Amino acid sequence: MTRIRVVLVDDHAIVRTGLKAVLAAAPEVEVVGEASGGTEAVALLAATPADVVVMDISMADGDGIGATRAITRGAGAPRVLVLTMHAEEAYLEAVLEAGASGYLMKSTADRELVDAVRTVARGDMFVRPSAARLLAQGARRREQHASDRARFERLTDRERAVMQLIAQGYTAPEIGEQLAISPKTVDTYKQRINDKLGLTHRADYVTLALKLGLLQAPT
Repeated sequence: MTRIRVVLVDDHAIVRTGLKAVLAAAPEVEVVGEASGGTEAVALLAATPADVVVMDISMADGDGIGATRAITRGAGAPRVLVLTMHAEEAYLEAVLEAGASGYLMKSTADRELVDAVRTVARGDMFVRPSAARLLAQGARRREQHASDRARFERLTDRERAVMQLIAQGYTAPEIGEQLAISPKTVDTYKQRINDKLGLTHRADYVTLALKLGLLQAPT
């Protein structure tokens, strides 16, 4: 049976004690070190070989994501399993981009920690289906945003200015006055925008402008 050496990183000693008790159910898992923060963990791992690091995100001495990034650099680095209370997509993306090999909620650690440690130790990713769905949704949103941005970039500078002013609720005469052009020319620009972006109503302008950060969302 291949031994799995684990380092626990959490700023609450009682949490580390609980994690050790859960991992004790796996005869091949050995906790070889503990740290109360990311900086301490990086120093510990410089002298303590480990296969898996179970890492909290938010700790008193700093950022677990930054520590994950430091730990996972280079060949032969231990795998990092992030253990946290946060389920938000932003955390999921950040920890995986930092090099983590898995993401586990503290609320399910008593049932899933051993399986998660085994999974990342053998080189696989451990992400629950609910987390995977969040990541997929985020990826789709980023793809849509990139598509919207690409459409916007097709406009000329003057067309962009007209589009933003329409989204802000200005009429053609008001836009013409601001840009020193005639209302008829504003209508011409508007038609070009409609053709290029597939917009029809002012609401379409507002929606796209909000997506692109050109307007403040209403409060």
